[in-house]
Amino acid sequence: MSLEKSKRYAVILCGGFGSRLWPLSRSIRPKQLLALNGEETLLQQTALRLKKMVNPTNLYTVTHESHKFEVLGQLSEVLPGCKSNVITEPEAKNTLPAIALATYNIYQKDKEAVVGIFASDHSIKNEEKFVAAWRSAEAIADDNFLALIGVEPDGPATGYGYIKPNKKITKKADLNIYEVESFIEKPNKDDAIAYVSDGYLWNSGMFVFKAKVFMDLLKEYQSEIYNSILKVSDNNLKEIYASFPNISMDYGLAEKVKKIAVIPVSMGWNDLGSWNSIYENGQKDKDGNLCHGKVFNLDTKDSLIWSEDNLIATVGLSNIIVIQTPDAILISDRNRSEEIKLLVENLRRSNPKVIEENVTIYRPWGTYQVLSENNNFKVKRIIVKPKSKLSLQMHQHRSEHWVVVSGTATIINNNNEKSTLKINESTYIPKKQKHRLMNDTNSDLIIIEVQCGEYVGEDDILRFDDFYGRKSNE
Repeated sequence: MSLEKSKRYAVILCGGFGSRLWPLSRSIRPKQLLALNGEETLLQQTALRLKKMVNPTNLYTVTHESHKFEVLGQLSEVLPGCKSNVITEPEAKNTLPAIALATYNIYQKDKEAVVGIFASDHSIKNEEKFVAAWRSAEAIADDNFLALIGVEPDGPATGYGYIKPNKKITKKADLNIYEVESFIEKPNKDDAIAYVSDGYLWNSGMFVFKAKVFMDLLKEYQSEIYNSILKVSDNNLKEIYASFPNISMDYGLAEKVKKIAVIPVSMGWNDLGSWNSIYENGQKDKDGNLCHGKVFNLDTKDSLIWSEDNLIATVGLSNIIVIQTPDAILISDRNRSEEIKLLVENLRRSNPKVIEENVTIYRPWGTYQVLSENNNFKVKRIIVKPKSKLSLQMHQHRSEHWVVVSGTATIINNNNEKSTLKINESTYIPKKQKHRLMNDTNSDLIIIEVQCGEYVGEDDILRFDDFYGRKSNE
C-alpha cells in the first residue's frame, strides 16, 4: 500500500510523570517536556521525527490539561506556523482512553485515516529503520489488522513488556510482518533472558491502524468507552472522562483482538524511562562518566553526575547516580535506578510538594522562580521569552514592584498607557490596577518582581485578555 500523506495521521501520547527520573521530572513538568539527551525536549524530538512522515496539520497530541500551554509552546517552536492539535485529558486514565479520544477526533475529520500512535518520550537512533517499520505497519493495517512495532532486544531488559511473535504473514511475503501470539508483562531477569533467547520482542507501545477499524474494535470490546466517546463535547468531557476505566491499550484491546500483527525492527530504541537508561544512551567520557552541568570528578568511573545548578565534585566513586536540582539531591546505585519509583511513592506521602512542583515554573510566555516568600510578600525572578507577553491582568490583594535586570520591558499600565523600562529601571503596579508585561525584543527579558499585600497566592489573577487563551486560574 502506498498511503497518501494526507491520509496518514499520528498521535503523540504526552502523559505520564516519569517518576524514575525524579528529581528532574516532576508532576508539573514531566520527563517528556525536558531536554534529557539533546537540545530539544523529548516531545520536540518526537514531533520532528513524525513530521518527516505526517503533515503537521495531521499531528495530534494528547496531554494532561495542566500541561496544555507548555506542550503548545514546545510544539510551536519546532512546527512554526502550524496550529497544533493538542487534546487535553481532564485526568490521567492510561493509554486506551487517550487513544480513543484522539482517534475519534481524527475519525470525525477523515473516515479513511490511518493512524499511528507514538509515545512522547522515546529515543530512536535509526530513524530510517523506524520509518520503514511504520510503512510496513501501514501495509498490514490496510488489511484491517491492528499493527504494532516491536523492538528487537539488545539485552534481557526487565523494564519492558514483551511480545511473542507467531508465524510470518505470508500474504505480505515481501515484508517482515508476524502474527502476535501473546503479550507478556515485565518479566524478572531469568525470564527476560529466556524471552530474548526465544526471539521475543520488546513492546514499544507503538500502534498503527485504520481509524474505522479502531472504532469498530472499541465498539466490540470496550462498548462503554465507545458509547461515551460518541457523546463527548467540550462541555461534558470532564464528566465523561471521569467515567472511563483506567485501562491500557494492550489490556483493553490488543490482547483481545484476532487480527493483530507485529513488525520487528532494530532501530536503537529506548524509552528513556530511568536514569540508567539516560546513562546507557548518553555520551560518556574516557572514564565512563556521563556528566551534565557543573561537575568535577576525581577517580570516579561509570557514573551519571547531573547538576542543574551548583557544582558537584566527586572523589573515588563508581557506578553511581547523582542528580542535583535547586531543591533536591538524589544519590543512587546505578544498578538500582528502577527503584527510584518506589522512593518517589514513599516521598509523595511525606513531602508531596517536592514530587509535584519544580522550583522553576514554566508558563507559555517564559518562566519564573520564587526567590523568597512569606505571608505578605513574595520575590520572583521572571524571564519573558522574545516576542512574548503576559496577560492583561489585575490583582485584588497585592501590589507589585518590577525592576529590569536584563533586556527591555514594554509595560501597559493604568489607562492603556504604554512605557518601556531598561536595565536598572523600575515601576510600581498598585493592586486593582490593570497591567501587562511584554517583551517586544529578540532577546530574553529578565525582571525581579516584589509582591506585597495581604495575600500573594498565584490564584490572585483576574485576566481580561490573554494571548494563550488561559482563564484566571491557569
